[in-house]
Amino acid sequence: MENSSENTKLKRGLSNRHIQLIALGGAIGTGLFLGVGQAAVLAGPSVILGYAIAGIVAFFIMRQLGEMVVQEPVSGSFSFFANKYWGSFAGYASGWNYWVLYLLVSMAELTAIGYYVQFWWPEIPLWVSSLFFFIVINVVNLASVKVYGETEFWFSIIKVVAIIAMIIFGTYLLITGKGGEQATISNLVNDGGFFPKGWLSMGDGGSYQGLLAALVMIMFSFGGLELVGITAAEAENPEKNIPKATNQVLWRILIFYIGSLVILFSLMPWRQITPDTSPFVEVFASLKGMQFELFGNTYYFTNIIANVLNLIVLTAALSVYNSSVYSNSRMLFGLAEQGNAPKFLKRLNKNHSPVNAILVSAALVAVCILINKIMPEKALGVLMSLVVSSLVINWIMICLTHIFFKRSIIARGEKPKFPTLFYPISNYLSLLFLVGVLVMMWFTGLQISVELIPIWLVILYITYLIVNRRKKAKA
Repeated sequence: MENSSENTKLKRGLSNRHIQLIALGGAIGTGLFLGVGQAAVLAGPSVILGYAIAGIVAFFIMRQLGEMVVQEPVSGSFSFFANKYWGSFAGYASGWNYWVLYLLVSMAELTAIGYYVQFWWPEIPLWVSSLFFFIVINVVNLASVKVYGETEFWFSIIKVVAIIAMIIFGTYLLITGKGGEQATISNLVNDGGFFPKGWLSMGDGGSYQGLLAALVMIMFSFGGLELVGITAAEAENPEKNIPKATNQVLWRILIFYIGSLVILFSLMPWRQITPDTSPFVEVFASLKGMQFELFGNTYYFTNIIANVLNLIVLTAALSVYNSSVYSNSRMLFGLAEQGNAPKFLKRLNKNHSPVNAILVSAALVAVCILINKIMPEKALGVLMSLVVSSLVINWIMICLTHIFFKRSIIARGEKPKFPTLFYPISNYLSLLFLVGVLVMMWFTGLQISVELIPIWLVILYITYLIVNRRKKAKA
């Protein structure tokens, strides 16, 4: 450990390529690979439009955050700006809400990683593989930020290559006719049209369906979009690299999400999709009868379908957990700098990584893993519902914080280095959209997540009052 003055700041070790892939990786995760099935069942081919709408809203929120972090590339990201431009409780609440959110995400991803490993080696207990990757990822983050950036770069490369390969192969199946008789672009409108379940309708089971209902599932696919803002304090040349990464996310979302979904929905009738599967799975399944020669041996694609899929989802889960450890430690470090967390969390190691913030977060994730094994399923479900609540709170607070930030710099006569598009219209449109998501959550079986929001905010306010009282007593 070092306490010298030169080792009290985070180090700018993330290059342009790191920032680019971190931003892209934050927008592409298991929500695309595994979550499309649930949305497709609710809305059919119109989910393609849903991903476009949600992607534009996500881009607006990224631009709002991007303007703030380019103007002041500091640790703590949106928590710092909420604290400075909105108020101390806003900074406290946004920071600790984000930290708790990704503690729970870490717990869920580590559990998922264990199951993915068991696909290949079922004899390995779930806790063993979870513990192994828990140690590996935390060691990566204790090293320099460049090591984290390099690791996340390659995780993201695997995800991107997988999507591109699926788009290319799907296009090949459509053009050559090898996708079967059912593979045709007209699948997008054949069965009930592009909006087979309308914008919003009542299903047979008494639950809502249609594009608006599917938007709830779709929006959460973009969880992690704020990660590029967390990197600001450690990005090389943030005034150039963060705007570049933010702006490119929109068209990359259009290519990877919209492009892949158009191909995949063309390859198969949408009614064949179930909530537990994905069109991506079906693309691989279409390879069953195909074979190839290598070094005089014949190999069947059937033998590698499941392995490739498992590798992709394992990589996606590791990427999410890796980024969770990184962003949580930086958020704790930022909270400590604001005075909203204990000062010992500001301690950096010789690699300029916030060692105490990483270890504290790791210790609580380890406790969560233990709780995961012993607590009743219903209680675990409540915790996971809090993930949904925290995500919505996070996005709403970014939009509102940016409004306070913008008013302040306008009043000071400052010129923004990376101005948000369509301010303040884009802020209000984003907020309106997020409120609409909350309404649809209520009507689509996620009432507990909506109910938890005021309860969680009250808990945050009570703890804020306690922390503030102790701060004043020490002063």
